[in-house]
Amino acid sequence: MIDKFTIALIQINLNNTPEHNLDKCRKWITKAASDGAQVICLPELYSSFYFCQKEDTRYFEFAEPFHSKSFDAFSKLAKELNVVLLIPFFEKRTTGLYHNTVCIIDSDGSEAGRYRKMHIPDDPGYYEKFYFTPGDLGFNAIKTSYGKIGTLICWDQWYPEAARITALHDAEVIFYPTAIGWHPREKERFGTKQLEAWITIQRGHAIANGIYIATVNRVGFEQPEKDQAGLEFWGSSFIADPQGEIIAQASSKKEEIVMAAINRKYMEKVRQNWPFLRDRRIDAYGDILKRTID
Repeated sequence: MIDKFTIALIQINLNNTPEHNLDKCRKWITKAASDGAQVICLPELYSSFYFCQKEDTRYFEFAEPFHSKSFDAFSKLAKELNVVLLIPFFEKRTTGLYHNTVCIIDSDGSEAGRYRKMHIPDDPGYYEKFYFTPGDLGFNAIKTSYGKIGTLICWDQWYPEAARITALHDAEVIFYPTAIGWHPREKERFGTKQLEAWITIQRGHAIANGIYIATVNRVGFEQPEKDQAGLEFWGSSFIADPQGEIIAQASSKKEEIVMAAINRKYMEKVRQNWPFLRDRRIDAYGDILKRTID
């Protein structure tokens, strides 16, 4: 394999219909590929506005089977552009069973793998437990034509166990497609702290595992219905290197592409000098499997 490959994060506003969002994403992916990107990731639940702000059975209409409209469209595009695509979508597994899923499409248009979100939040404005069954595929890394990549989704960002296990599967980069933002009433008082905590925890995953982290968020205000307060997605998509340094980052306001190179030799050098994986005491971590320790 070559020493480097280039990744891109598509930070955009998705406050529209599935048909419009699909067309919009294709255009942004094509732009990223023309700029040299080889592995490209969209934000969480690309095809619609963030409907989890409210519990409403109408929104199950956004779900689709795995090999359906989204896969067909992006499979064709991946092959045409010779790129790997990470497509986060609302998966209908069977009648009444749904997941928050990422489809990884290889550069020949084939399915390279999939990931189903493991940690499902239930907070004001983020009522995801109403819609999504927790993932059952575990944490893994997917081999693609450019590199071995791990995928986690949004709320998974806060769990070091998820990043660690994904890294142990030999991932070279962990992608976090995301939909996170401020409640309007909280932004002035807590907004800066919330954003900094979000960035800090993920930089910590990069350092602790000696791995690249790539987080792609939505941007813009979404208020699907007038009786909702809405969410202001804070953008700020970024890529951190294995020492936790942010090597590329988007603004909090506009649509843009974030790109950086994944350097295998640099990753190996960092792990040689910071041998956290070598010094793990796997014989002493049994308590991590307990809910609490009395």
